[in-house]
Amino acid sequence: MQNNSAKAILRKVRVSPQKLNIVATMIRGMQAKKALDVLLYSKRRIANDVRKTLMSAVANAENNNGMNPDSLIVKEAHVGYSIKLRRFHPRGRGRGGVVTKPFSHLTIVVEERV
Repeated sequence: MQNNSAKAILRKVRVSPQKLNIVATMIRGMQAKKALDVLLYSKRRIANDVRKTLMSAVANAENNNGMNPDSLIVKEAHVGYSIKLRRFHPRGRGRGGVVTKPFSHLTIVVEERV
């Protein structure tokens, strides 16, 4: 990470990486202020958690690195796999079906553009 960037990480969030990546794709490359507005009015359930993480990255850039929050863009928003909880659901004839409940990680990096 360079001096003109800051990041925030959201770990073990209870949503599949595929669904989280849809929201992360929406904000990649956007200005931070515009990305916050897009996430505020998104209908996706996870968009609120992504918005909080982006606000944390902007606050890290402003407070720790002294950057101007108006000139920040979302440089990276990448999603990683985390744990999978495995639960069993009863099926017919005495069998059991596996239900997987995936978790994921989100990393947001903001960068100052002049």
